[in-house]
Amino acid sequence: MHTILLLSSNSRSTAGVLLLTIVAIEYGGWFMLRVVRGRQPATPFQQAFFRAGHAHAGVLVILALVGQILADAAQMSGLLAFLARDGIWAAAILMPAGFFLSAAGKGITKPNQFIVLLYIGVASLTLGVVSLGIGLLTT
Repeated sequence: MHTILLLSSNSRSTAGVLLLTIVAIEYGGWFMLRVVRGRQPATPFQQAFFRAGHAHAGVLVILALVGQILADAAQMSGLLAFLARDGIWAAAILMPAGFFLSAAGKGITKPNQFIVLLYIGVASLTLGVVSLGIGLLTT
């Protein structure tokens, strides 16, 4: 038996945008190469946060793409679908932004006020994956 999965228009558009964000992640990789090769000055704190931001961006974009497909496959709707579809991709923006922006500047050794974006992203990711999990288990 063959099952054909059709993406909803929302998932298709979101997936298209998510795929385009990979160019920004590639730029982050180029920046990371400059940092680790000593061509971009950075404190050990900044190196750690830049590395974490880059890693989270890549992983969360992939998770957000998978989440779009799973939400459509489960035929989710309403608030649960909104949180499942949008919570994960929002985290893919917020968490890396929190890492990068809270470490931006010359000689920074501790996070600035932009660290709040990381915590908002964690909340968004939690809502997204819990909603997706509940939706998959109950539909």
